[in-house]
Amino acid sequence: MTRNSDEAFQARPDLSGSFGMCASTHWLGSSTAQSVLERGGNAFDAAVAAAFVLHVVEPHLNGPGGDMVALVAPVGAPARVLVGQGPAPRGASIEHFKSEGLDIVPGAGALAAAVPGAVDAWLLLLRDHGTWELCDVLDYAIHYASTGHRIIARAAQVLAVVAPLFRDSWPTSAELWLPGGVPPEPGQVVRNESYARTMSRLVAEASVAAGPSASRVDRIDRARSIWGSGFVAECIDAFVRSTPHLHSSGSVHRGVLTADDMSAFTATYEAPVTGTFRGTQVLKAGAWSQGPVLLQTLAILDGFRDDALDLSTDLGVHHVVEALKLAMADREAYYGEDLSAADLDYLLSAEYARERRGLITSTASHEIRPGRLGGRAQPRLMPFELTNDLAALHTSVGEPTVSVSGATQGDTCHVDIIDRWGNAISATPSGGWLQSSPTIPGLGFAIGTRLQMSWLDRESPSALRAGRRPRTTLTPTLLVRDGAVISALGTPGGDQQDQWQVVYLVNTLVAKLSPQRAIEAPTFHTTSFPGSFWPRTWTPGGVVVEDRLGSDVIEALIARGHVVTRAGDWALGRLSSVSRDPVSGVLSAAANPRGAQGYAVGR
Repeated sequence: MTRNSDEAFQARPDLSGSFGMCASTHWLGSSTAQSVLERGGNAFDAAVAAAFVLHVVEPHLNGPGGDMVALVAPVGAPARVLVGQGPAPRGASIEHFKSEGLDIVPGAGALAAAVPGAVDAWLLLLRDHGTWELCDVLDYAIHYASTGHRIIARAAQVLAVVAPLFRDSWPTSAELWLPGGVPPEPGQVVRNESYARTMSRLVAEASVAAGPSASRVDRIDRARSIWGSGFVAECIDAFVRSTPHLHSSGSVHRGVLTADDMSAFTATYEAPVTGTFRGTQVLKAGAWSQGPVLLQTLAILDGFRDDALDLSTDLGVHHVVEALKLAMADREAYYGEDLSAADLDYLLSAEYARERRGLITSTASHEIRPGRLGGRAQPRLMPFELTNDLAALHTSVGEPTVSVSGATQGDTCHVDIIDRWGNAISATPSGGWLQSSPTIPGLGFAIGTRLQMSWLDRESPSALRAGRRPRTTLTPTLLVRDGAVISALGTPGGDQQDQWQVVYLVNTLVAKLSPQRAIEAPTFHTTSFPGSFWPRTWTPGGVVVEDRLGSDVIEALIARGHVVTRAGDWALGRLSSVSRDPVSGVLSAAANPRGAQGYAVGR
C-alpha cells in the first residue's frame, strides 16, 4: 500500500453553520447536546446534559463514580480549567497498600478509587455557567437509563470479557449487567433503572431540601450537597466498608473511600497553562494532568520547518514521535500535583524546547530521556516492566483492554460544544467504568480506579498521597487566537490523548487540513515510555501506526530504528472538535468515524 491511496476519500462531511455545533464520542451524546441548544440552552447546559447521557450509553468508558477535566470558555470571560479530578481518600496511603501486600496500585477494584469528582464538577458548571434547571438537564439521561438504548458493540464486548469475573466475584455487577446471567449482545436494548432512580431521587430530594421559593442555583447546590453527603455517599460508604472483593492484582481487598472523603470534595476552577504553536495559543490543564505534554511537544516541533513536519513522510512522523518521547519522559520524571509553577514554566520555555530539540537525531531513541530542571541531578525514574507484546499495548480504537480479572488500560469519553453566542467547552469525562470495580447496589454505577496513576514510592512525583490528586491522563484542549476561542478539541485514549492531538494539530495548523480531514488522516502514537495504567509496561522504541500511513513510510520508520506495530487501516484515534472562524463567525464541527460511534452535529 502506498501513502494516502485513499486521500480523496472522506468518511464524514465538513459540518458548518451559525447556530451551534456539538461533537462527542457517541451519537446520543451529541444529539442530546444539540437538542439542548435547539431548546434555548447554551453550550454549558448542553455539555452537562450530554455528559450524563454518556454515563448511560458509554458505561464502559465513564460513569458518575469517575472524574472529568474540562476547559470552559464563557463569552467575555477568561477560559478556565474545571477540575473534576478527586483526590486520594484519607485512608489511601503507601503504608496501607504495602500492608495489603501490594507494590503497585491495582487497575481494578475499589482500593484504587479516588474520590469521585465528575458529578460535582458537572453540577458546578451548570450552576455557574448554565441556564437550565437540573431536572431538565438530567431528563435525557433518565430517559435513556429507564426506557433503554441499544448497547454499542464495544460495550457488549467488554461485558463478554468480564462476565466470568462478575459471576464469580462481583455479584452486584452481574445483577446489573448480565440480565438472565449472560452479557447482552451488540445492539440489544439495555436499561439501567437503578441509575434512573438515582438521578430522579437526586432531583426530587434537592427540590424538597431547597424549598418552594428557592432559586435554580439553590436547587443545584442542594443536589451537590446530597450527592456528596446524602444517600449517594452513604450507599458508597456502606458498600465499600462491607465488601472485600477481587482486584486486578489477583488478591482480595476492601476499599478505603468513605462518605467523609466525598463530603470533603468540591470541584474547583483554576487557570490553564498555555503555549503557542504556529501562532495559535494552546490552553491545557496543569501538570496534575498530562496536558503540558502537548505544550512541550508543540514547543519542540515549532522549531522545525513545515516540510520537516509533513506527516505523509517518515521524516515528519519521526520528528513528532521523537518529540513526544521527550515530553513523555519529562511527564514521568516531573509531573504531579506538587510540580511548582516555576518548574513548569521552565519545562514549557523556548530555551528548554531548543535544548530538547537538539536531542532529536535521524534515528529512533530507545531510552527514557527526561531533562534536568534548574541544574538538578538527573531524576530517578521508577523501574518499569518491558513488554514485547505490542498488540496488547495498542488499544484498538482507543477502547480499554480488559482481562477476566478486570484489568484495564482504561479509556474515556469526550465532548466539544460551541454555541451561537461563542461559549465553548472541551470536556473529557472518564473513570467509574462498569469494569473498574463492583457496582454499588441501588445506585447503578461503580466507582473509579484513578489511583492506578499513582506510585507506591515516596520519591515519585506522582506518589500516592492522601488528599492529593493522582496524575490523570485526561487532557482536553482549547485553541485561542487574538484572545478568542477558535476551537475546542480532544479525544479518549489514555496515554494517547495528547499524542493523537499533536497529530491533529500538525495536520490542521501546519498542513492546513480541514478538521474533519485531519481527524480522518492516518495517525500513530508511541509506546516508548511507561504507561499510566496498570501494569505500567513500555516498549523501547515502540510506535503504533495505522496501515494507511503507507508501506513506504512504515518501512522507512523501521529503518530509522522504530519498533513498529501495524494497527490496521482505521484503528487509532477518537478525536472530535468544534471551531469558530474569528472573522466570519462560521461554526464547524468534526468527529471520528473509526468504530462508527463518534458523531458531530450542528447547524
